[in-house]
Amino acid sequence: MAGEAGSGALRELILVVAVGLAGLLLAMVAAFAPWHATPAGNAPAGLVELRSPGDPGSGPTIEHRG
Repeated sequence: MAGEAGSGALRELILVVAVGLAGLLLAMVAAFAPWHATPAGNAPAGLVELRSPGDPGSGPTIEHRG
């Protein structure tokens, strides 16, 4: 039965591999392309510092009343 699979199965397998490679390529472009626009051009990639809003030094504090 496996020998009866014609060129349609091979074509489908090639299509699946091609779509997978295209998805991998798009993911790599999104991950490694500089996309932070600045007046001087694209900014270099860098680490993002994660801070919660209550961390000291994260900006001005606003007193909430009411």
